[in-house]
Amino acid sequence: QKTIAKIATCLELRSAALQSTQSQDEFKLEDLKKLEPILKNILTYNKEFPFDVQPVPLRKILAPGEEEHLEFEEDDEEGGAGAGSPNSFPARAPGTLLPRLPSEPGMTLLTINIEKIGLKDAGQCIDPYITVSVKDLNGIDLTPVQDTPVALRKEDTYVHFNVDIEIQKHIERLTKGAAIFFEFKHYKPKKRFTSTKCFAFMEMDEIKPGAIVIELYKKPTDFKRKKLQLLTKKPLYLHLHQTLHKE
Repeated sequence: QKTIAKIATCLELRSAALQSTQSQDEFKLEDLKKLEPILKNILTYNKEFPFDVQPVPLRKILAPGEEEHLEFEEDDEEGGAGAGSPNSFPARAPGTLLPRLPSEPGMTLLTINIEKIGLKDAGQCIDPYITVSVKDLNGIDLTPVQDTPVALRKEDTYVHFNVDIEIQKHIERLTKGAAIFFEFKHYKPKKRFTSTKCFAFMEMDEIKPGAIVIELYKKPTDFKRKKLQLLTKKPLYLHLHQTLHKE
């Protein structure tokens, strides 16, 4: 089991290397080929693993809202154990981003670049990513839900993403009162599952080209926007940049 978990780590590293726009290949194809004899003899393999990697931990990812029933203590009580080096994150799964829809005459598409999120304990967040969804007033999904890849880096009180989200519906076709939600999620080693830390949302009248900063609210995510509580009194926000595409 430990060997398979280490192989999983290597595959994730290779996946991250393939997606990286930087020139340095952290985990090369030649490295990956060294795993072939191990896989072929997985039941009898007893030599030292060729790479110094940590096994991927067993992770439980809960459905939205499910984790709130399991958590009672504040996030602040947790240390940053396993948070990796000060300014980078371990390579993880690539997210579930979708491509831009085809353009239509007279219709507008929206690309949102998630630049960064401000958090007082940014450096302690493990494998953070953001789930983006578009909901109506009743909290019903109007488009497929998308997850960003794990954040690029953390710096001071910011977690940096710099990732584009293509909203999967023309703006003119979104129902009145709809909102775009951003749920910031991170891995909690003590509980061994991925949890929502906070959320933000953007309403239809906020859709306009250029930069925008939006406030962060306490979990659980309130898709109906009835009982909103700011995450903190400190000036911490989600930083976005919007681009509108009109045929």
